[in-house]
Amino acid sequence: MPEFCDVALPVPLDMVFTYRVPAEATPVVGGRVLVPFRQRRMTGIVVELHDRKPSVKTKTILSVLDVSPVLDDQLLRLGRWIADYYLAPLGEVFRTMLPLNAEFKRSIAYRITKEGQLTLHLAGMSGSSARSQRTPEEQAAEVRVLDYLAAQEPEPGEIIQVREESLRSAARVSKLILSGMVRKKWLVREDVSAVRDAARTIKIALLKSADGKLNDNQRRLVETLAASGGRIPVETLQALEVPRTTLSTLVKRGLVEIIEEPAGFAVSRSKPRPSFEFDFNSAQQGALNRLREAVAARKFSGILLHGVTGSGHACCTRRWTLRHSPRP
Repeated sequence: MPEFCDVALPVPLDMVFTYRVPAEATPVVGGRVLVPFRQRRMTGIVVELHDRKPSVKTKTILSVLDVSPVLDDQLLRLGRWIADYYLAPLGEVFRTMLPLNAEFKRSIAYRITKEGQLTLHLAGMSGSSARSQRTPEEQAAEVRVLDYLAAQEPEPGEIIQVREESLRSAARVSKLILSGMVRKKWLVREDVSAVRDAARTIKIALLKSADGKLNDNQRRLVETLAASGGRIPVETLQALEVPRTTLSTLVKRGLVEIIEEPAGFAVSRSKPRPSFEFDFNSAQQGALNRLREAVAARKFSGILLHGVTGSGHACCTRRWTLRHSPRP
């Protein structure tokens, strides 16, 4: 197996990036790999495997995502042609060619450090520092973050990481507070991005029980669910004139369960429009004849059509150019 691989990443740079291939990895040209890029994780397409050692320090790929190419040789050549013709970054072109289930979800997580645990202990013993540049409200927010992370119980040898959205919701803090705690080395911020299935899903509310005391808003949601056979899309419930927290309360009480299901797709019932017959004037007929001659010649060329803005000439030109551009 070659020692290095060149990877096209979806970034606005006209270049590929070289990574070292670990002994246990087997990347393939046209397949995806997960790599570190600056302070992030990203997926990219392998465009070459080789043994040319770069002149700069090389990072190692994190994992191989595909055992066979997702873009074959013909698609790779097509992507290179598109990038060259439209002056587009190669990695961004390849990304648009991938299927939806190859999407990548960006996710950030935090964990508490020893310094953070010590700070939490000192705050519990002596209160907040009077010399802190933070306001009392900000100091209280920092303590909530540290207390929440410290309360997580890891398994032996496990490091607890909490995703940013969960941490912000539980501790009621902003990104600014978390960034300040990272700078003070109380927290470690890590990129835990991973491949996700981008298939479209919808959330469904299921009625588990209607027992117990309910207020008016809760009763309205329960009755709506019961009238719909015990299941209804969450979006429908949220359209009712009740606070959104009402559904969350029912879920916490175990009266309602939220599940995800694949979204259904409706086929349009609209019929195609009938074709229209146009009467061209002499100038339009002459332009049409020139286009037909160029198409018949099967050679790429550019044709400029002059006309009133909004007349459709630009659209016509663009369609013709795309259709008759040479392929690799």
